Amino acid sequence: MTTHFIELAKAAAADGQVNSEELLALRRQGWGDGIITRGEAEALFAINNTLNERSPEWCDFFVEAIGEFVLNGTPPRLQCNDEEAQWLIDQIDHDGVTESMVELETMVRIIERAENTPDRLKNYVLAQVEREVLTGTGPTRCGGELAATHISAAECRIVRRVIWASGGHGPAAVTRYDAEMLFRLKDETLAEENAAEWDDLFIDAIANYLKGFVLQNAQVSHDRKLELEAFIADNQANVGRFMGQVAKEAPHVMNHLGKVFGKKKPGTDYAALAAAGEVITDYENAWLEAMIDTDGEVDDLESRLIARLASEM
Repeated sequence: MTTHFIELAKAAAADGQVNSEELLALRRQGWGDGIITRGEAEALFAINNTLNERSPEWCDFFVEAIGEFVLNGTPPRLQCNDEEAQWLIDQIDHDGVTESMVELETMVRIIERAENTPDRLKNYVLAQVEREVLTGTGPTRCGGELAATHISAAECRIVRRVIWASGGHGPAAVTRYDAEMLFRLKDETLAEENAAEWDDLFIDAIANYLKGFVLQNAQVSHDRKLELEAFIADNQANVGRFMGQVAKEAPHVMNHLGKVFGKKKPGTDYAALAAAGEVITDYENAWLEAMIDTDGEVDDLESRLIARLASEM
């Protein structure tokens, strides 16, 4: 299947475009055996690099297929490990730049769909957006057309999606890395006509970093997910074997099973965690002061952020 797919890919890329018939053939071959292999995924990147124009249909297929390989090509499903993340970055960054919006969208969709992704992938995407804002070039700038240094609506949407993605550092959680990147963007674009979405994005994200909280077990690690899937797949696993193991390793537990079963173990007190997160610590306050003092003045966005934080105390 892979050999035939790669031959189709080479033929499709020969004239710098993929027509509807070629795209249909690639879809049939790619999903004929239910999986996208690494060879097929690399063939799709090769096509994308040669296209003169990328149709919406091609973009949808590319995003779907590459995401399928990265997230489901190897167990466990919906997980992107370090090797897969580096492979994806290498495919996109082979010439030092993210060449097309479809490549950027592919990475963002993987982070959104994943249960967990390595930090390097999320940081790489945010670094691409920061570079585009500061240089005025890149896939969010009409494929590299020169533009004034400002934050576009497209970049606001990408940053918001990545920061709050399920596969990021923590689901719906803003990290210090994210927050400091946003401060750098703000300082560099204060005098520019940024997108209307930018102000709310900046204030919401910094407030989230200062007043939010992240559960340590909010995401299942790659190794732990493998263990869980292996346990479920083991058709020999049963309650009897489990109880036998408990009796062997901790016989004293067996004497108390009658007391243990039926009792509800105290769960996580989310209200207490949220309340603790609402308190801005001395460390967080010192960090905020340092970020505000970077350019020697309190600008309008910083004033609005301070007012927002004060109103929620």
